[in-house]
Amino acid sequence: MGLQSKNKIDASFSMSSMTDIIFLLLIFFMLTSSFITPSGLPVNLPSSEASDIVMQEVTVSVTKDLRFSVNDKVVSRDQIKSELAILLEGKKGQVVLHIDKEVPVEYLVEIGGIAAGLEANVSIATKPY
Repeated sequence: MGLQSKNKIDASFSMSSMTDIIFLLLIFFMLTSSFITPSGLPVNLPSSEASDIVMQEVTVSVTKDLRFSVNDKVVSRDQIKSELAILLEGKKGQVVLHIDKEVPVEYLVEIGGIAAGLEANVSIATKPY
């Protein structure tokens, strides 16, 4: 008796659907990750209860040994105002201050005053508790 099925079952596995799922997961995790760009110099940020994430257009960093940088470009203290004026020219931007917690407050006030004088919104970067 020759009983054979006309419908053969294919035992191969198609990986195309698996790669689609992996690709969608990759896109999901990239979009949901935090959009924090690191500052130019290594800075030990102070802690605060409310640490909001803002889009960083211009960053000013001050390390504990008083090295200054504006958007990853190391500058002297006297060059900060001219660098900020160039970056904020003709627009009202966002300046985020990455200042080490051991730096005296006078530097924070000075740089914040320069940025506010250029009509920029000033934020201080902190890390959450």
